[in-house]
Amino acid sequence: MDKRIEAHSSDPEEGSRHLHPSSSIPLDQVPKSRWERSWPTIACGAGLFSDGYVQSVIGSVNTILGQIYGKAFTNSPQRKNVNAIAFAGTVVGQLVFGVLSDYWSRKNSLLISTIILIIFSALPAGAYGAGGTLGGMLAALTAYRFLVGIGVGGEYPAGSVGAAESSAELKTRPSQPMVHLLHQFSDRPRIRLWHFGANDLRPDLHRQSPPSCVAGSAWTCRGSPLSLLWLRIKLKEPEEYNRQRMTTYPYMLIIKFYWFRLLVVSIIWFIYDFLTYSFGIYSSSWIYLILGDSYPLWVSLGWSTLINAFYIPGAFIGAFTSDWIGPKYALVAGVTAQGVVGFIMSGLYGYLNTPAHVAGFVVVYGIFLAVGEIGPGDNIGLVASKTCATAIRGQYYGIAAAMGKIGAFVGSYVFPIIQAAAGDDKVKAGQYPFYVSSSLCFFSAAIALFLLPNIGQDTIEEEDIKFRAYLEENGFDTSTMGSKEFREANVVDHEPKLDH
Repeated sequence: MDKRIEAHSSDPEEGSRHLHPSSSIPLDQVPKSRWERSWPTIACGAGLFSDGYVQSVIGSVNTILGQIYGKAFTNSPQRKNVNAIAFAGTVVGQLVFGVLSDYWSRKNSLLISTIILIIFSALPAGAYGAGGTLGGMLAALTAYRFLVGIGVGGEYPAGSVGAAESSAELKTRPSQPMVHLLHQFSDRPRIRLWHFGANDLRPDLHRQSPPSCVAGSAWTCRGSPLSLLWLRIKLKEPEEYNRQRMTTYPYMLIIKFYWFRLLVVSIIWFIYDFLTYSFGIYSSSWIYLILGDSYPLWVSLGWSTLINAFYIPGAFIGAFTSDWIGPKYALVAGVTAQGVVGFIMSGLYGYLNTPAHVAGFVVVYGIFLAVGEIGPGDNIGLVASKTCATAIRGQYYGIAAAMGKIGAFVGSYVFPIIQAAAGDDKVKAGQYPFYVSSSLCFFSAAIALFLLPNIGQDTIEEEDIKFRAYLEENGFDTSTMGSKEFREANVVDHEPKLDH
């Protein structure tokens, strides 16, 4: 007998209530077509490219605003708020929607986060601020970015968790990390520069006002959530979520069972975002400093776009690597390679940090980012979503993802401090971040290799069986688990009938 069915078997002669055997049919044998199994994974997971767009393109926007306003922008205290506030909103969204997706509904939580994304991705494009001042515009954008961050945060526990649970219904492991390919198509700032010219960065509609439409267009990703909204309306709750959801949560038992594994996953995610977002935010500024004022701004942003293009082959290769050797070992291999490339970048930085060798700088830097996608970029979400039980997956994933965003927030502030430690030595100022990042990469690889479990196609179901057994051993009534409709459809009463 299949162990997934055997785990729920009971003796009908004992006069008990138990789940009908059909409720324990392996997920990949539930009667559905290939398309019915696949499209929920796409609908749940694809919205995450909004996160990559909203967060990384802020570097290009800062460069544009710095060109227009000069020291008025660079010395503005609101500049740091605009950079960091989306991280705060994302953390709030991850934690809140993590709870909602477990307690309430994967589908409805995802719909709400999508609607928030649509509304607050559109509003920055019209941000004007009180009196049309720079300060007013930045204040408005700060508020909008916080709120759009909440929507982005909701995509993590609601979308990624739903995608992982839907992917478990496929007979072979899908290339789920390929949704990260969508992160990379973000060339809008450069296109706008070609259209309006480097000396007139304000769109025609707002020639006499702050360049809110430039900033708004660079920050928005309206097409993504709009195109996904109708798909998500048609979604149903994942099969495994219907089977395993809880009405009451024995948190002391849950913490005892999962605290250490959650800590490991959170540390790895913290390190990944600490490095990725810091390097992503400052990449365009880095190129601009190398080239100097003698080159048009669109050239600087063009090189920055080319750097971002390296994410595409990284995510593509990482998707197949994850399918081939599993998410754990793909993560370890990728983050180890990133550490090696980081040390190479450090050694070559003095040679590459010149306008004559900017192409070499972009290539090595791009490889550094690409191997990061092969490793944790494509796999940390899979690891977080498949190393815990379905009943608490939203909260588990939300906490781990929130720790990642805290890492990104910390990195955005620590990165300049690391560079400043080099003093006036520009070469060391470029080398130090790569020294630090490479060391952290090797640390991340070590704890992933030795402290994470391996992940296979049946991991979700196997983890649920282990968690149920643990709860039962500690006196928790697991007959209350599962949605009301699921229990009513599958619980069979075997009380003996009396003859009259």
